[in-house]
Amino acid sequence: MKATAKAHTNIALIKYWGKRNEQLFLPTNSSLSITLDRFYTTTTVEFVEGEQKDVFYLNGELANENEQMKITNYLNLIRDFARVNYHAIIHSNNEVPTSAGFASSASGYAALAAASVKALGIETDGKTLSQLARRGSGSACRSIYGGFVEWQMGEKEDGSDSYAVPILNEKDWDLSIISVMLETKPKKILSREGMKRTVETSVFYDGWLRTVPNDLAMAKEAIAKRDFEQLGTILESNALKMHATTLGANPPFLYWHSGTLVVMEAVQELREEGILAFFTIDAGPNVKVITLPQDEKKVVSRLSQLPEVQHVSICHPGPGVTYL
Repeated sequence: MKATAKAHTNIALIKYWGKRNEQLFLPTNSSLSITLDRFYTTTTVEFVEGEQKDVFYLNGELANENEQMKITNYLNLIRDFARVNYHAIIHSNNEVPTSAGFASSASGYAALAAASVKALGIETDGKTLSQLARRGSGSACRSIYGGFVEWQMGEKEDGSDSYAVPILNEKDWDLSIISVMLETKPKKILSREGMKRTVETSVFYDGWLRTVPNDLAMAKEAIAKRDFEQLGTILESNALKMHATTLGANPPFLYWHSGTLVVMEAVQELREEGILAFFTIDAGPNVKVITLPQDEKKVVSRLSQLPEVQHVSICHPGPGVTYL
């Protein structure tokens, strides 16, 4: 009982920030993302009869006890879903910078969910697979699909109406997503901790939630019309509002570094020169810049010259889960 799945990471254009149910990974707001072609996780899961525990290898090395426990807890959900009690040997190779704001958990749990279900011979639709992936990492539910994807927050307490749906295929609108690497070290405050502190203590959080439905509606309208300037304006504003909520938390915190601000200012200068480019930032210091393919080289050239920038990667809309 063995299968290998490949899932790509995604970058949220309308951010998911906060849970209404920690255990079920139910969000406080709906979100929207682009799945990326450049960064991905490939995971092989083999369920072995008689194996006494799960064994998890990450990038060729045996994972530490904490990571092993996370994987076992997640596979317990899969075992309950499939009504089996086999333990597994998992080999996962991560082509995503971990814990630096590039959502490595999204591709990781999407690939793990897909490979696990496939290895057990269970046929699932995208909705069910998205719900299973969500239980490992909220944003993982969006990596089940390619292109532009909406995670519908749902209303039911059991999470049965909280899953991702595809909005636009990756081949239907080619944009350039430039990943700007400023820092490769694991962040001090993980996303889960940051979300929890913000939801519980930030004086700005309610204001953020009130704005998200309109941001989402306007972003979907922009995608339908292929209106890049409208989409870019909304996604940049949405990211800034999300990060503002962390400043209102107790104690306050910030994911940005000084280099983050330098890149943001460079993007604004490009717009002043007539080049449409917009930034977004997840829970980390690194910046993603969205632009049109015809302006890709100009944007990369400008950002690569900044001394704070370690590396620049060019991405485009990527595919959903595939099986190898």
